[in-house]
Amino acid sequence: MLTFPPVKLGPLEYLFPGVPFNGHNFPDIYVPIMAVAFVGLVATVVLYNVQVRRLHRFDVLRNLQEWLLWTGLVFFGLLVVEGVFQFYFLFVLITIIVGCSVFVWIRFFRFPPLITAYNEQLRRQRSYGQTRKSAEATIRRRGRTARRR
Repeated sequence: MLTFPPVKLGPLEYLFPGVPFNGHNFPDIYVPIMAVAFVGLVATVVLYNVQVRRLHRFDVLRNLQEWLLWTGLVFFGLLVVEGVFQFYFLFVLITIIVGCSVFVWIRFFRFPPLITAYNEQLRRQRSYGQTRKSAEATIRRRGRTARRR
């Protein structure tokens, strides 16, 4: 069974006098935050590579993946740096709040109108292409046969 040392300071005393963020001062949240940061870095890069190959024809969705990639690299990278170099916990807390807010803004506010407009543009292109086809477009033409020697 794991036992953690008791909390010695009040909540505001961890933020303002500047308590370093390390395993000794924050034994219950240091390891989970560092694990999430490392896993988030790896997952961000892997998901970007998979999604960009899958969505290479759709510019707006590829841009969404790029925004998520750079936000993830900065957010998770900052958490790793702050944990390794023992920044004050106030900076770690601000990074978590801002990073999560940016992820939510990108996914739910910035790109949904762009994706809707792009879908409408694709729908118009498909319908325009279908109405402009002539009857000859449905007839299969004979291909050139290769010369035989």
